Amino acid sequence: MALERTLSIIKPDATRRNLTGKINAKFEEAGLRIVAQKRIHLTKAQAGKFYEVHKERPFYDELCEFMASAPVVVQVLEGDGAITKNREVMGATNPADAAAGTIRAEFAQSVGENSVHGSDAPETAAVEIAFFFSGLEIVG
Repeated sequence: MALERTLSIIKPDATRRNLTGKINAKFEEAGLRIVAQKRIHLTKAQAGKFYEVHKERPFYDELCEFMASAPVVVQVLEGDGAITKNREVMGATNPADAAAGTIRAEFAQSVGENSVHGSDAPETAAVEIAFFFSGLEIVG
């Protein structure tokens, strides 16, 4: 597999419950390196811009409100096949369908409050990483 980078967001439901360290441990145990990280509080407008691809979907406004409701941790994960590996570690979007041991199986509260976000493809990862980080902030 090729060395890749992907964006990871630890969402408000998880930061409220102080789960950042436990979630990051799961990424690191899976062989992913955190090469950039910061804690930020998105505005609803910033969340709306980030999730603009979902603008026409019925959950868009609720998602933007949620993502602006408390701080998030945005980070860049790096590793062999990082995009696929991150999605495996996160688990299914619906925590009821997530495999045992995944982040969402252990920490998600619902489909909407599912603790983490991860890029779904190399092109998406590049755009999402650039949304939050300059090249100087990524120190692999």
